[in-house]
Amino acid sequence: MELVSPQGTRLPVPTHLLYRSQDPLMVEFLFQGLALSPVPWVISRELLARGMLAADGEGDVRVWPTGTGPEALLHILLKPPGGSAHLIAPLPALAHWLFRTYEMVPATQETAALDLESHLDRLLNESL
Repeated sequence: MELVSPQGTRLPVPTHLLYRSQDPLMVEFLFQGLALSPVPWVISRELLARGMLAADGEGDVRVWPTGTGPEALLHILLKPPGGSAHLIAPLPALAHWLFRTYEMVPATQETAALDLESHLDRLLNESL
């Protein structure tokens, strides 16, 4: 991915995309090189998919496509407290990666793949 400055300068940001079938509603971006340790950002898989077709999202994450064909880009605007980051990536490559996540867990099977007991147990134990 590339970080786009307010002046339009692009800086490469090594990024790892992670998808776990145990948490099928989310995808994780691990941004390398911005800090001493990787910076994670988790977004909805559905938001990422919708954002490849048209502008979508509000609040902390906005996603939109530009261009067509092999030169198309996907823009991701992250707005954590105290700043923002505008990232771009080749849309065809991200679309291919995202398609593979839907091969692992189809959208119609996301809730069945959720490990709700594990999530509930973790939530209850962390709040004690």
